[in-house]
Amino acid sequence: MSIETPALVPVETLVISRKVTRADKKATPFLEVPFNVPDGTTRLEVTLDYGKTDDCVLDLGILDSSATDFPTCTGFRGWSGGARRTFFVAKDDATPGYYPGPMPGGTWKILIGLYKVPQGGVDLALSLSADTAPRPTYAAAKDSAALRDVPGWYRGDLHCHTYHSDAKGAPATLAENARRIGLDFLAVTDHNTTSQWRYFGPASTAELVFVPGMEVTTYRGHANIFGLSEWIDFRLAGSHDLEALTTEARKQGALISVNHDKEPLPWDYDYPAMDCMEVYHGHWLTGNDHVLRTYDRLLGEGRRMSLIGGSDYHQPEALAPPSPFGLGRSTTVLWLSHLDANSVIAGLRSGHGYVTESPTGPHLSFAAEGHPMGSKLYIDGNLVIDFEVKGAAGDRLVWVSEAGVIGDDMIPSENWRGSYEMKAPEKFLRAEIVAEKSQNRLINEILDWYQGSDKVQRAQQSLTNPPPIRRALSNPVYFNKPFPNRTHP
Repeated sequence: MSIETPALVPVETLVISRKVTRADKKATPFLEVPFNVPDGTTRLEVTLDYGKTDDCVLDLGILDSSATDFPTCTGFRGWSGGARRTFFVAKDDATPGYYPGPMPGGTWKILIGLYKVPQGGVDLALSLSADTAPRPTYAAAKDSAALRDVPGWYRGDLHCHTYHSDAKGAPATLAENARRIGLDFLAVTDHNTTSQWRYFGPASTAELVFVPGMEVTTYRGHANIFGLSEWIDFRLAGSHDLEALTTEARKQGALISVNHDKEPLPWDYDYPAMDCMEVYHGHWLTGNDHVLRTYDRLLGEGRRMSLIGGSDYHQPEALAPPSPFGLGRSTTVLWLSHLDANSVIAGLRSGHGYVTESPTGPHLSFAAEGHPMGSKLYIDGNLVIDFEVKGAAGDRLVWVSEAGVIGDDMIPSENWRGSYEMKAPEKFLRAEIVAEKSQNRLINEILDWYQGSDKVQRAQQSLTNPPPIRRALSNPVYFNKPFPNRTHP
């Protein structure tokens, strides 16, 4: 027996009620509730009502009549996750997280994310209202072509949020925060939406370049997409959908990075063909040692992907004092011939960079036989490593390969340059700065912050018996053994 799709009538409110069970969640993590929108509609408002508890959390979004099954390239009109119960979409405007524009008639779908469904299920009610009042069609401002035409090391945060997803702060507040702490670039990766780009696209300047980003947010893991030109469908039902995700990212020239693969939000799919991995997520003492072990294991298996970091900062309504858990904690540093959005993507792809604890954190770079971090070398026997470390006197410079730690030296000065000769590893070589002299100061910074805070950070590790604190991590140089009688670039 077919079930008639409910239809909106302008100026009246349509209420759709239904019960959601764990059987629904088992069938799909994203439940679609269809309804008909009449031609001529210019504004639609939706409210979700349900009994939210610790074990009952539903997310909210919408698809218009041009959307297809996963993966769709059209018809996505917005997502607010669990941050909002009410939103509107109109020809001329939309709630943050949602997209204004033409309102095609036909079957639209409310998207309900089944994050947590209790044992007995949950009753929900959707209230929908529409009108046909004349409205202009939204016209996006032109994206800025901001450029800083100077080569050098550029610092940025690759993971942060605004009120276009689950933060309280406006895009302009986040941008001011980034300028205040001295970042050069920023990727704003709101959850499952790119609506933040309405602000950030035109707002890039030579002083602060914005890189298009989106955090693909599912109930089995999160991944950032950098450099995308269009929204990418996040409705993964399992590892079998990863190929569609990576195919669309490649088509757009974008990069995929698996995020914070640690408790409480580990990656529970197969690992995709990723370009980057977020190893340094927030403050080091929140389980990043686990992610680093996974990264090294994947490199040892032959993967080649840039090591990156990000704060996952959720901007408050107002600017807050800098903290160990603030924007830029951690900071990704790239060597670029010039600064614009495309050069940041190229820098992430090349791996010519490192991650450090903050915008003012230690500098760490090295070259193998004159080739920078991120290079792929065909070499057997010994090689010469040239390195530079700044701002970490009294800490330790540690060298790591697929065999584990292969070198460990005290850093003798604030500006240290040196060279090593060593046997070439089989797979990779990277460097890290491990706190020694600075350890008590770094821990006291966290303790001081907690004295004025009413919450403990997720996955906070022991501050009395902590694991080693990595202040900076370089990208690897990768190695292959040369084939006999063959010249390699």
